[in-house]
Amino acid sequence: MAPHPGIDTDAIKDEARKDLLGLLEGVRGKKNLVIEQSLAGPIGLFAKFSTLQDYGVDKVFFLENDNLDTSQKNVVFLASGEKANQCIAIAGQIKRLQQISSIEHEVSVIWVPRRTLVCNKILEEAGVLGDISVEALPLHFIPLDQDVLTLAYDDPFADLYLRKDPTSIFLAAQALMPIQHKYGLFPRIIGKGDNGRRLMELLLRMRSEAAADENAATSRRGMMPSSSIESLVIIDREVDMVTPLLTQLTYEGLIDEMFGIKNNQAEIDTSIIGQAPGQQQKAQSTAPQQQGLKRKIQLDPSDKLYDQLRDANFAIVGPLLNKVARRLAGEYESRHGAKSTSELREFVNKLPGYQAEQQSLKTHTNLTEEALKYTQTETFNRILEVQQNLVSGTDPSSQHETIEELIARDLPLTTILRLLCLESTISGGLRPKDLDNFKRQILHAYGYQHLLTLHSLEKMGLLVARTAANPFYIPVGGGGARESNITNYNALRKSLRLIVDEVNEQDPNDIAYVYSGYAPLSVRLVQAIIQKPGLLTLTRGSSSDTPPSASSASSGWQGFEDVLKSVKGETFNKIQKGDEAAVKARHMLTGSGKVKTVVVMFLGGITRTEIAALRFVGKGLEGRKKVVVCTTGIIGGREVVGAAIEKGDFGKG
Repeated sequence: MAPHPGIDTDAIKDEARKDLLGLLEGVRGKKNLVIEQSLAGPIGLFAKFSTLQDYGVDKVFFLENDNLDTSQKNVVFLASGEKANQCIAIAGQIKRLQQISSIEHEVSVIWVPRRTLVCNKILEEAGVLGDISVEALPLHFIPLDQDVLTLAYDDPFADLYLRKDPTSIFLAAQALMPIQHKYGLFPRIIGKGDNGRRLMELLLRMRSEAAADENAATSRRGMMPSSSIESLVIIDREVDMVTPLLTQLTYEGLIDEMFGIKNNQAEIDTSIIGQAPGQQQKAQSTAPQQQGLKRKIQLDPSDKLYDQLRDANFAIVGPLLNKVARRLAGEYESRHGAKSTSELREFVNKLPGYQAEQQSLKTHTNLTEEALKYTQTETFNRILEVQQNLVSGTDPSSQHETIEELIARDLPLTTILRLLCLESTISGGLRPKDLDNFKRQILHAYGYQHLLTLHSLEKMGLLVARTAANPFYIPVGGGGARESNITNYNALRKSLRLIVDEVNEQDPNDIAYVYSGYAPLSVRLVQAIIQKPGLLTLTRGSSSDTPPSASSASSGWQGFEDVLKSVKGETFNKIQKGDEAAVKARHMLTGSGKVKTVVVMFLGGITRTEIAALRFVGKGLEGRKKVVVCTTGIIGGREVVGAAIEKGDFGKG
């Protein structure tokens, strides 16, 4: 996949690798590396263990395991500087090392992405700050793909919405600023949501600080609007909590639902996908295959088959695999038709590629068979039916009997809470009587420790009682929700056409294919900015009523002002200007025919299905615009509800 114009993701990886290896090289000789577990995956995306070994790393330990040995004089800790508990753990391990070791160790601590006052204070109070070397690794965005960048930050959703910690907003601003320094200012910063507005204000403040700093190496071009980036679109996750609570129905989304995907890798049981190619012969010659063994598989565009499948609705994955299998069989059989030695040599040269594709086909066929078993169960279909009824506007009380039955069947608590939170979010809360009934059933079925879980969900606004100020879900045409209070899905269902009855999953013509009929609100809002004419035609039936200016990409939210009153949070639209004479001169030199990049920033996290929908939007803009997704993290319903679930066990009732 070719790099996107405007943002070179390969350069971001190279710079991160260079910074990390430079810090390791600064510690001379062999060293042990102690790394925070949540950082190991992101760092593995741009620096392999073999590369770290070349720079003197002998052994790698996880900070959480507290099992550092004294085999090397040099010890390097690599952890997040934003978390006090990690600072406390490092201070404890340094003191223990000093007590048990007979040699004097040289300890270095590398904070990601910055050194904080809190961590300095903790190390100072522990009495170790003067004995160690402290550095910072400015690791901000990590590319998961050429069009997806994520922060190297653990659990941004819970921090932002449960603990009300704005750190991820600040880190997002810090990550976006280097893009502005390198490619020029975002000509327009536009978006929806209170946290999104805070991010915009931070960016403007950081720009002012950079301009005022006499020592800053910001070029004149850096303080001018970018010629390659059209706009920065910011979506606060709080604007649309419904989408992440739904079951993801793309191939990649379903694998994430079933097995979990982290840093482009999934851990799958070997009973499903078999041993790694090099281990198969060993497994056959020794004892029978052990149950419960897991194998990590890479899920990224380096696997060409996965690249074709990941954004497709799961319903069509089987036929796609069948088509690939027939093609491979035909190409492999073509060897019998090779008459000359040159033709035979050409086939032999292609053989490794065929074998790699064959292995990939086998892996994805096995995964698809497992996913089919999962999606054909009665339980899965009951859950999906409840979700689809709720988003389509069915009376939510008609779904309560099914939810009660699922609780009685002892389904995972995460599944039950996703359904209840979905109803609460769409309907503006549950009736107090119904909410009390469900709370009672949950505590009896899953344990009284979940009083804390229910409190956390209420704190996040995901599971609340309906109040007089917010009576039931407001009917369509009934005045709309109060701005900045709740998202009124019942008004938006019609005004943004969130439900599409006829979906062609084979050859989709709308983003609704990713949820088999539901169009994610978050992506509809992005379309309202960057794909305005198409969305106006879809929602109003004809674009003839629309003023020509509203069809322009530079018109911001124009044409959707009334719709935005039904969406939670502040609406903002800021144009950044540079030196007018310089801007005009550059416009004359470069012209306006260049393909522009739209950066879409999701604060609080984005689902894999929303990424698929944004890629679909990008395909519709091909030749004119490219879409690059930035986010604080990849999430799903498991992460949204899991942020609130109490892990302790106080006994069941």
